[in-house]
Amino acid sequence: MPLATINGIQLNYQVKGSGDLVVLIMGTGSPGRVWDLHQVPALLDAGYRVCTFDNRGIAPTDECAGGIVIEDMVADTAALIEHLGGGPAYVVGTSLGARIAQELALTRPELVRKAVFLAAHGRRDALQKALSEGERELDRKGITLPSSYRAAITAVLNLSPTSMVDQMAAQDWLDIFAFSKSETSPGIRAQQNLDDFGDRLSAYGRITVPCLAVGFADDRLVPAHLAAEVAKAIPGAQYVELPDCGHYGYLERPDAVNSAVLAFLKGE
Repeated sequence: MPLATINGIQLNYQVKGSGDLVVLIMGTGSPGRVWDLHQVPALLDAGYRVCTFDNRGIAPTDECAGGIVIEDMVADTAALIEHLGGGPAYVVGTSLGARIAQELALTRPELVRKAVFLAAHGRRDALQKALSEGERELDRKGITLPSSYRAAITAVLNLSPTSMVDQMAAQDWLDIFAFSKSETSPGIRAQQNLDDFGDRLSAYGRITVPCLAVGFADDRLVPAHLAAEVAKAIPGAQYVELPDCGHYGYLERPDAVNSAVLAFLKGE
């Protein structure tokens, strides 16, 4: 991925393919390369030009450990689209990336042709707030959970029970989570602090670009009803709820997610 000065920071991004531009925005703590597993190949096969990038907070993009606000992340994405030719672009985000895409559609509609919000949400519920505060307290106290237990908790919170029925597949997921979890970097910690925000649903009533909100039926971190609320708040927005998907639905059932995204982008 090339590094470029975007919105005053060093931002790491990658562009593949040709055709209409699709910008993919990843969620909290994850690099843009996660999209390369399933979504980038599907979009390339469909004839799109695809951009992935590491949000501020994720090295080698500047970590901005002194603090991150959502407005900066929205401005990063807007500046990246301008850097790549000015748009309008198709924009797809998941979780925190969905929030960035939602705010971008609201504040910079001239840059957005259509927007897709995976695990969309315009507010947080009580469970989300409790989980976020618990993570911050563990971090403040320097508590590191045993890797096997942390992997199990990650699986419970992010995967559908359907993904855990096959015991070999379940063990593969647990191994991935156990080996991939590293110490929380200052940049990721700054991203996690973005979890504390108010109710944005009334503001989303001013979004004018075509939007699709996708809820994952078994999502414990961002329950599907929150995604449905986003679609209801945006005039003319569509809503799709995918079964047998947890928060990582784009990894669990990539074909279903890709089908929903591509159908919307193509206007089908």
